[in-house]
Amino acid sequence: MICIITGDIIGSRKIKDSWLLSLKTALKVVSVVNNKWEIYRGDSFQVEIEPENAIKVAAYLKACVRVNKPADVRMGIGIGEVKNKRKKLSESSGDAFINSGVAFDSLKQAKVNLAIKTDFQEFDEEINVLIKLAIIIMDSWGVVAAEMVKLALENENIVQSELAILSGRTQSSVSEALKRAHYSEIMEMDKLYRKKLNQKISK
Repeated sequence: MICIITGDIIGSRKIKDSWLLSLKTALKVVSVVNNKWEIYRGDSFQVEIEPENAIKVAAYLKACVRVNKPADVRMGIGIGEVKNKRKKLSESSGDAFINSGVAFDSLKQAKVNLAIKTDFQEFDEEINVLIKLAIIIMDSWGVVAAEMVKLALENENIVQSELAILSGRTQSSVSEALKRAHYSEIMEMDKLYRKKLNQKISK
């Protein structure tokens, strides 16, 4: 079972393409194990990751793009099996790819920028409610909040005083930015998502 995230940059034609380098770097970071990612049609992308990392990776990609204000990203998360695994992601097939496409296609109609689709309907309903609430927060991240979320996710095992040194900011401004970004609540959601997913997969 794998996870495919399909996404695109919102209004990319109207904004500078400073987001492109940020996106490329972020995709390399999140797919470090298998290096399975692609950018196509200029502003669309796909990346293959471990299913349990889906929420954390989505938050990380969002933060990496949001540091280039006013750039933003919408993403469809799909989890499932793979039928034909080819060198290029766009040429591979299976439920993970179908589910990711369905989740991505649902975004405009649902007027949200993030959604998940798996083969577990009840699980999807529960997690998508959490995602709808979380994305309200994530859509409002300013540049500093996005920078701090990005840095915190890249350095999960260090304390805020060390984040402050890395970012060149005071500890209080780092703390305030992460609070504004509701970082701890998003990490709680990530924890709950992992727990629920493991329960479904292990059945």
